[in-house]
Amino acid sequence: MTPRLLRIRGRVQGVGYRDWLVGEARGAGLSGWVRNRADGSVEALLAGGEDAVGAVLLAARRGPPAARVEAIEESFGPLPEEPGFHKRPTL
Repeated sequence: MTPRLLRIRGRVQGVGYRDWLVGEARGAGLSGWVRNRADGSVEALLAGGEDAVGAVLLAARRGPPAARVEAIEESFGPLPEEPGFHKRPTL
């Protein structure tokens, strides 16, 4: 399992980014979560096989049609506390 913690910046709130990422991550069989941040960014924890995480990370750089991703900061993250991929409340 390769957990990655992402901070996604740009026009990523109010455009369906979290719901879209939930679909992408679940489709790839990943565990983790996604949430909005008060600063306007989106934060996500992706955990799973290296290839699946890489594919979702590549898709996250594009995002859904209404989004405009300007930057993604990536670091190693903790293991998810629960199985599956979930949307969390804004932090």
